[in-house]
Amino acid sequence: MKKYIEKLHFITHDIPQLSHVEQTQLACEAGAKWIQYRCLTKTEEELLNEIHEVSSICDDWGATLIVTNHVHLKGKADIQGFHIEDMDADFIALRRQLGEEVTIGGSSNTIEGLIRLWEEGADYAGFGPFGVTITKPNVAPMLGITGYAKGLSALKKLNIDFPVLAVGGVTLHDVTALMQTGIFGIAASAAINQADDLRDAYEAFYTKLL
Repeated sequence: MKKYIEKLHFITHDIPQLSHVEQTQLACEAGAKWIQYRCLTKTEEELLNEIHEVSSICDDWGATLIVTNHVHLKGKADIQGFHIEDMDADFIALRRQLGEEVTIGGSSNTIEGLIRLWEEGADYAGFGPFGVTITKPNVAPMLGITGYAKGLSALKKLNIDFPVLAVGGVTLHDVTALMQTGIFGIAASAAINQADDLRDAYEAFYTKLL
């Protein structure tokens, strides 16, 4: 089942100045249609309480809510999908567990990983890191523009039509060059939620993708 995938994924993160709920509200006010809630620091009760608030905002604004990992929360909140960061995860098993209606995204830092995600039925992939990111430790080589061009070219040669998003250290300045590689879209966190004005930053990213 082919899913709708937005071209700009906004990823919430644990930051001192704004809660996940506040980040979601501001992003949705700026026009966000895809919120990826990424919180790996709370208890299940705290997660659910916050996700209920986040999902309510997403419902009000017509945004898709994706939760990073935490697949055990399926059915406990209004969640449309999950993004799995474990690059060794079995997506065939995840699809059986979560069902066809749920959107499932994965992460990869290699072309081989992208091909495996496509073969195992993921709906989209985050491919990175593009550059230096403060959101997560850089544990893989940075891809840069050349890495994305090479990756997308390899998929094209195999006739693989798969939404691949650049992630990890992407700034507004990088968007145009990245889109010219054939990438489907962009996933951003710090470049938006740690900007002086989150709404302005989101709108600037979105405008670049039009």
